[in-house]
Amino acid sequence: MLIRTEDVTKAYRTGKLEVHALNGVSVEIEQGEYVALMGPSGSGKSTLMHLLGCLDAPTSGRYWFDAKDVTTLPDEELARLRNREIGFVFQSFNLLARLSAQANVQLPMIYAGVPPRERRARSAEMLELVGLNDRMRHKPSELSGGEMQRVAIARALGNRPRVLLADEPTGNLDSRTGQDIMRLFDTLAQKGNTVILVTHDQSVAGHARRIIRMVDGRIEN
Repeated sequence: MLIRTEDVTKAYRTGKLEVHALNGVSVEIEQGEYVALMGPSGSGKSTLMHLLGCLDAPTSGRYWFDAKDVTTLPDEELARLRNREIGFVFQSFNLLARLSAQANVQLPMIYAGVPPRERRARSAEMLELVGLNDRMRHKPSELSGGEMQRVAIARALGNRPRVLLADEPTGNLDSRTGQDIMRLFDTLAQKGNTVILVTHDQSVAGHARRIIRMVDGRIEN
């Protein structure tokens, strides 16, 4: 089992009010699965994604990644896990405007200590995988929304992560471009990548092989 959570909760305090974003979530995801976390706004799906991606820690409960108890890892080990084992794709792309597509893809590899020659080769390989080998030197301002999302996907794949986490990956795209991006995720899943989509959109979730539905911070049975 690659990912397993047990009775995970997450609470935030706003002034005197305590908000429970997750209420006892237990989930298992195997290596190579294509999963969608689906639910309306406020259901807890993005909070769960942040926990699975080690961007946040649970208030209580346990989380194992590849049999490691993530809730006990020191910050340095958590940072290594995020950088090398997990790739992130966000709705807003999060590309650096002054850098070329290839330089953006190389950023996580720099933090992982990948040598320059290998970074260049691997970033070119990832951009070719997402169909942008002819746009490597273009900056984000010279790319369409769909192309920017493809760069973001290439960047997420650069360190060859075990898991690809995508939070509303088509949210800023028109429907046709969104369909192109979803076909790319389908291809990545067919190649054996573990893909976890976070979405409120049934048409996006329908691409996954399993849908985990969330309501009010819980998994809907």
